[in-house]
Amino acid sequence: MGETIAKNKKAYHDFFIEEKFEAGLVLQGSEIKGIRAHRVNLKDSFIKFVKDEPILFNAHIGRLETTNHFFGHEERGSRKLLLHKKQIEKMLKAVNRDGYTIVPIQLYLNDRNLAKIQIGIAKGKQLHDKRQDLKAKDQKRDMARAMKEY
Repeated sequence: MGETIAKNKKAYHDFFIEEKFEAGLVLQGSEIKGIRAHRVNLKDSFIKFVKDEPILFNAHIGRLETTNHFFGHEERGSRKLLLHKKQIEKMLKAVNRDGYTIVPIQLYLNDRNLAKIQIGIAKGKQLHDKRQDLKAKDQKRDMARAMKEY
């Protein structure tokens, strides 16, 4: 993995991530320029299957000021994901049969400077699970503070 552009911290808060995959994105020129300028937000984005093809919805990729509006892109548009056929079948099976969802975890540029997105098969957390995670996080922070003072 190369340079991380954007992370979806909300995904770890709201879901248990079971399995992770790396996917490519179908982008326009102005979109990749926006990604390289770190103008990306994955917070409310999700992945849905349309005609058995995974598509990323609601991910915000901002425009640069230098981009002509005629050649610009839709900032919150849908973007097709590129995956292997077996990976798509595995995800479709999990979503349709087991009630899982597919969430974007992070967007990054790989070694060859291509935009990649890490996605995961996830199961939703209940409120008590979120509370337990926050409690464990607080305990870990308190322990680290005590060790530092010691």
